Amino acid sequence: MVKVISSVQNPLIKNVLLLSDKPRARKEQNRIVIEGLREITLATMSGFPITDLFYCPAIINDPDLQSLFLHLEKNIEMVEVSTNVFNRLAYRKDSGGVLALAEPRRLALSDLKLTKQPLLLVLETVEKPGNLGALLRTADAASLDAVIICDPQTDIYNPNAIRSGIGCIFTMPVVTTTSEEAMKWMRSAGIKMFGTALTASRCYHETDFKKPSAIIMGSEANGLSNGWLEGADDLIKIPMRGKIDSMNVSVSAAIVIFEAMRQRNFQ
Repeated sequence: MVKVISSVQNPLIKNVLLLSDKPRARKEQNRIVIEGLREITLATMSGFPITDLFYCPAIINDPDLQSLFLHLEKNIEMVEVSTNVFNRLAYRKDSGGVLALAEPRRLALSDLKLTKQPLLLVLETVEKPGNLGALLRTADAASLDAVIICDPQTDIYNPNAIRSGIGCIFTMPVVTTTSEEAMKWMRSAGIKMFGTALTASRCYHETDFKKPSAIIMGSEANGLSNGWLEGADDLIKIPMRGKIDSMNVSVSAAIVIFEAMRQRNFQ
């Protein structure tokens, strides 16, 4: 049975807004908010259990809605909302009239299934959800083995990270852990750790990424911590010729990752 809601004061609507805004609420309820037809479809195809679906018939066309229904379990909560209510729920204008609640997936390092020559992206203390989303898009485009987020300063299921990553949080194996645990695990797995730092003497394009490798990126504000600068197997840099000494972290990661992919013949 489909519920019909036309008031933004409805408790279900208030709870969605709470989940969108508060990481603590997402953790306590074990629910995340997914906005957009493409993102919800990617989540369902990757096995994320959808528990509630909110849709606005005045915005989403029936063929798209019917196509989405094919990927959903039959026992989920279906909620039809008015245009006014959906506009209150939606963060962006092009979300297509559909929003879902789902159970998150929390992977551990031991859950990762690596290829013979794995290539990983490791992020230290990532702070901005928008940057995280952009980094996940790059990781998906390169089909990396996994993204490891060490000591995160933002919830990986922040709705803005999901939106900016166009749902790549659902297509990539993503693990959150401590820097110490990540280093220990990569050493035991025989993965060479390449830390990115302006103080490095070797440039990224002079580095051999053909063997099992991890590219370690620090925060835009502070770069890598001393723990990673000392713990990495090698330090590399992107040569800078302008008047500034840094780029957006997602741009920097893309440059190094696709050099590694070039060396591997994009395989």
